[in-house]
Amino acid sequence: MKEGIHPYYNAVNVICNTCGNKFETYSTAGELKVEVCSACHPFYTGKVRALARTGQVEKFRQRYNKN
Repeated sequence: MKEGIHPYYNAVNVICNTCGNKFETYSTAGELKVEVCSACHPFYTGKVRALARTGQVEKFRQRYNKN
């Protein structure tokens, strides 16, 4: 690596706006504020909701009561 051309890589605090969780990581930016973190995201907490999605034809049939 060339000296003096790379940004300083330092420890920064990450704060979740949703749950208030705080943790430390390394970045070239300053303090980071995120909307969702691993402490409150449904995928990581195990509270994933299964969404039953129907196809376009099924949506049409349900909307107009056609079989």
